[in-house]
Amino acid sequence: MVAVQLSSSCPAVDALVVALPAGGELPDGVPFEAFGYSNKAGATLVVPSAADAKSALTVYVGVAADADAEAQRRAVAAGLRAANKSTKVAIDFGSLDSPDLAAISTAAALTTYRFDAYRVKSAKKAKELGPQKITIVTPEARKATAKNAVADALVVAESVNLARDWVNTPPDDLRPPAFATAIKAAAAEGVKVAIWDEKRLAKENCGGILGVGRGSAEPPRLVTLSYSPKGASTHLALVGKGITFDSGGLSIKPGASMMTMKCDMGGAAAVVAAINAIARLGLNIKVTAFACLAENMPSGSATRPGDVLTMRNGATVEIHNTDAEGRLVLADGLALATELKPDLIVDAATLTGAAMVALGTQTSAVLGNDEELENQVLSAAKRGGENMWRLPIVEEMKAAVDSSTIADIKQHNPKPYGGTLFAAAFLREFVGETRWAHLDIAGPAFNDGAAQHYTPTGGTGAGVRTLVELADELSQNS
Repeated sequence: MVAVQLSSSCPAVDALVVALPAGGELPDGVPFEAFGYSNKAGATLVVPSAADAKSALTVYVGVAADADAEAQRRAVAAGLRAANKSTKVAIDFGSLDSPDLAAISTAAALTTYRFDAYRVKSAKKAKELGPQKITIVTPEARKATAKNAVADALVVAESVNLARDWVNTPPDDLRPPAFATAIKAAAAEGVKVAIWDEKRLAKENCGGILGVGRGSAEPPRLVTLSYSPKGASTHLALVGKGITFDSGGLSIKPGASMMTMKCDMGGAAAVVAAINAIARLGLNIKVTAFACLAENMPSGSATRPGDVLTMRNGATVEIHNTDAEGRLVLADGLALATELKPDLIVDAATLTGAAMVALGTQTSAVLGNDEELENQVLSAAKRGGENMWRLPIVEEMKAAVDSSTIADIKQHNPKPYGGTLFAAAFLREFVGETRWAHLDIAGPAFNDGAAQHYTPTGGTGAGVRTLVELADELSQNS
């Protein structure tokens, strides 16, 4: 990750990013109108610095007077993208409090993210593009509160970038056993890791994970991570969908639809990255995370439409569409989480295309069985800068889930409407009375277009900041 530091004065840099009051009076000495500067929030202008300045270039960026943390993050991203050919960059947004400094630091670390692991011929060139060192200029630089706020923000940003790395990794290099090994290697201090292989999964009756993974030459895995600080009174369980590649199984996807299916493990990446961040921050909350890993492939041994699987909790599930596999691995993970009797469960999954139809590609859906918890998640998402919206689990979906004629429940609704609601109603069958929220991150987890604000092309790390914010709030109230 690019180095980010605080300083009370501007060092010698290639570019200095300066905030201007959007819509307000502009400073003298620069012909802003002649350069076409719009004087709006997010607008940028790059000009040569004065001869006696410590920067070769000055990047002006418009920031509204009432800018919240997200507006600050986006302004920083706009400024850094305008200075994308500068190696050393300073950011001077004036005198800011610790939360704003944290927001600026987060944006700096997320905006400058690059995934260069597979660049060979252009590796050197790729590393030279964009900032390598960022200095945030503030009179608060020497204060412990500012230093701590920035350090914590960078821990979360680093965790988001770890999730991005995993999502961006080619699927042949991150099949379930390899992903499980990578998760163990990345575990933060204080996080214990246990890995169940296919034999253990069979012994533990995890029919959902095994059923999805049996079409692949690489067997499935379940990775359990636990963080349990002394004195913690609240227990949060996290469950993540980790389909390392989703071909659709025998209900195979069109070829073009498979190109981004390496991202189908984004939920598992998010919960693992989140528990690592929670541990590194030392939050006073017990957390158990389940990463449910499988590769959904077609073969002679693959699960078929019409098959019946027996899940961890003993429920039988009639399979109707093998491309609706995520709910099956999550079901086992949720059942295992419920057995621990946590105070609440949150799962994250790139679960349904229907969520994208309803909410677009930049907003996650939040559903669950507890309105207060769902609202807590939405508040955490807002603080973290992630777009989420609440959807209901309507009773007609309960009837649809129960409509199998040969098994306890049906895995997929043949009707083309309400797919996100049906999937959540299915998952609800596996949490009992435990407070539970489901995050469908299908849209925001992967950006197959141009970079936007501090969100890069490719893996985005969706869900990590929300989960950490939620854990932080719970730890303060425990």
